[in-house]
Amino acid sequence: MAELTMQTDLKVVTTGDVDTAELPTVPPLRVRSFGLTDRGQVRPSNEDQFLIAELVKALRVRHTSLAEPLVRKSPDRSYLFVVADGVGGSAGGERASALAIDAVERFLLESCKWFAPPRERDEDAVFADFKRALARANCRLLEEATAHPELHGMGTTLTLAFCLNAELFVAHAGDCRCYLLREGVLNRLTADHTLAEEMVRQGAMRPEEAARSRWRHVVVNALGGSSPEVAVELHQVGLLPGDVLLLCSDGLTAMVSETETARVLHDEDDPEAACHRLVARANEAGGQDNVTVVVARFQVG
Repeated sequence: MAELTMQTDLKVVTTGDVDTAELPTVPPLRVRSFGLTDRGQVRPSNEDQFLIAELVKALRVRHTSLAEPLVRKSPDRSYLFVVADGVGGSAGGERASALAIDAVERFLLESCKWFAPPRERDEDAVFADFKRALARANCRLLEEATAHPELHGMGTTLTLAFCLNAELFVAHAGDCRCYLLREGVLNRLTADHTLAEEMVRQGAMRPEEAARSRWRHVVVNALGGSSPEVAVELHQVGLLPGDVLLLCSDGLTAMVSETETARVLHDEDDPEAACHRLVARANEAGGQDNVTVVVARFQVG
């Protein structure tokens, strides 16, 4: 399966270039998060989906002679954030994004050892887990389309972020985006897998032209569709207290500038308030597409 990588000014470690000694050592972080999706002002339906999940270790006591709680939980926590933007018509797109998130959720729950600290594991194996998760989702969509011809060609973009203590892993395919706000600076972690961005990477178009190009909405890499494989872009970032994570569909990025998005994330301490402001701004700017945002704020304690 192909891999895509992107480097920013932030300390980002990409697959194949992992040096855990470079990652900062910080205490476990508390996470406050919220997600919001909206149909927008133009589209007749909403093909976006999102997920925020917390994974915990728990021991459920079935029968004992001891006077103890029936459920014991470990203080270890991990968090999963996902945004998916379906394509293929209202029915197909909505179904594709929902199936993809369900497939990823099931894979992570059933197949991965998410409470082993990354520094104690082979980081390549961690990246491989995410590649398999998106491959599983891709297969699920192809199987569904085969069983239901009316859904032929359905697909979805998908961006996920997984946090364990102070480690953030990102897996991405399509044109949803993952950002990290650090000390007032909005760092874009993912690349858009669109025809316009591909032309920029090949030198056939300037970045400022791509922002206005009719090819900016043509996705060249997604789950489902007609391809049996999906190229997965992977990143690892060491988190710091005060960092703010944003996952969003292109319904936000096409309507709201990164400068304004950074200002909202900086000014709004409450993730729920930040989500509502961002969605409202996208709709005020025209709401040309479904808009979905997930915001997570990382703090000590």
